[in-house]
Amino acid sequence: MSVAMPAMAPAATRDGAGERSYCPARPGLGTTPCTIAPGRVSAEVAVADLDRASDGAVRTDSLLVGDLFLRLGIARTAEVFAEWTPHGTLWTRVPGRQVARTTGMGDVTVGTKVNLAHPDGSELSLAVAPFAGLPVGNRDFGAGEWNYGVQVPASYALSGTLSLQLTTEFDMAADRDGRGRHPAYSMVGGVGAAIAHGLSATVELGAGRDHDPEDTTVQTVAAASVGYMPSPRLQLDAGTVLGLGGPASDLRLYVGISRLF
Repeated sequence: MSVAMPAMAPAATRDGAGERSYCPARPGLGTTPCTIAPGRVSAEVAVADLDRASDGAVRTDSLLVGDLFLRLGIARTAEVFAEWTPHGTLWTRVPGRQVARTTGMGDVTVGTKVNLAHPDGSELSLAVAPFAGLPVGNRDFGAGEWNYGVQVPASYALSGTLSLQLTTEFDMAADRDGRGRHPAYSMVGGVGAAIAHGLSATVELGAGRDHDPEDTTVQTVAAASVGYMPSPRLQLDAGTVLGLGGPASDLRLYVGISRLF
């Protein structure tokens, strides 16, 4: 996992059947502290995720398709999850050379989330989510080495339409050369608002520090996203992320869909 994970929504409520409301993890940078109700499954898909980055004269563009995030509620305050990117395409542009194109798949991430207060995400909600990355992807889209970490998401409902969220993450991330691991950490803060029935918006700022043996880097980003729920168990979303400093991507655009079963 990284500074680019899932979302914030305004405080959760109950759906028409009296069941805990659906709280998708996407869209956005941070992640929600709420958990899926026991026995329920959430399938959350990044239909398309386009990323552009530049380093001097070299520019790279990547497109991820079908990134799948599955969550299963196993207790009133706990869920397990798995994420996998089945297909990605990377274009590398160097002046004076032909554009290089590679394709592949990403790593698999597995983990669990345990909510410590208000699993529906209402009032002051807090959770702990340890995870591990399995290096099944190729080098352009995977880390090339086992990695692990923990996220600590928290949210506070200011009202029925406005909420604050903070996600702190600590990692033992894979080295760039794929031969070991190193510490990295990040923090994302944001404000979410319900702006109409079924429609919410989020703005966020994030910062991260990576202590790779080759070079210690600091990156900062800003993000905005919207989510629309045409029904209590379905969400459509879109978002953008802008790099503000460090090795962060220049621009990221994505659209996705989430469904509760």
